[in-house]
Amino acid sequence: MVEIKNLHKKFDDNVVLDGVSLSVDEAQNMVVFGRSGTGKSVLLKCLIRLMEPDEGDILVEGKDVLKLDIKELNELRKDIGFLFQGAALYDSMSVRENLEFPLVRNFNFDKNEIDTRVNKVLEAVSLEDAIDKMPAELSGGMKKRIGLARAIITKPKLMLYDEPTTGLDPITAKEISTLILELQKAYNMTSVVVTHDLLCAKIIADYAIVLNEGHVSHQGTIEELVSSKDSFLKNFFSDEVFKNGRN
Repeated sequence: MVEIKNLHKKFDDNVVLDGVSLSVDEAQNMVVFGRSGTGKSVLLKCLIRLMEPDEGDILVEGKDVLKLDIKELNELRKDIGFLFQGAALYDSMSVRENLEFPLVRNFNFDKNEIDTRVNKVLEAVSLEDAIDKMPAELSGGMKKRIGLARAIITKPKLMLYDEPTTGLDPITAKEISTLILELQKAYNMTSVVVTHDLLCAKIIADYAIVLNEGHVSHQGTIEELVSSKDSFLKNFFSDEVFKNGRN
């Protein structure tokens, strides 16, 4: 589903990605770990060309993302969902309008199809009663669920998650992580998940990579990475567990 080869990105003299290569199989969940500032979010943005890399190749469903014209790129993006850190709901729109927006903007569905999709994704995230609420009336966990519903309403083949449990209490974070896994299975989606949350990763991940100093320094299952004797990984996961325990 996704193949990235020798990806480079820097801002002035700050090298963020320095030859990143990875692949994600269809229906696989890959988690991306790394300390703050190691390019995890930049990687996601380059993947769908919200940001242009300096060098490298990005293939999604066999299509060379960096060579697509804007029309072709927008067609590809219809198959990709993106859950931002803060859910990124439109404050001036109701939940219903937030969910309708990507359908009205990108597709020619009739009202019945739009209503069906809105109701189905609200049911999937267990927030049917929130359909006419405004974002200001929602808790942090509810906003994250609505953001997730909006991301999957187009039935994407690929989902990108940027810190899906940031700012949530541990119980809600676990619920969101479990929901992500359930939706991935229900919709047979491929997912790339950037997170600092080890519990989230344990629930979601089939496979994981660690970004360090601009490249993929380690990769494997969560169990392999967490139990590794490698000094960097031991320090990294010890620190992550400590931080999660404080939240």
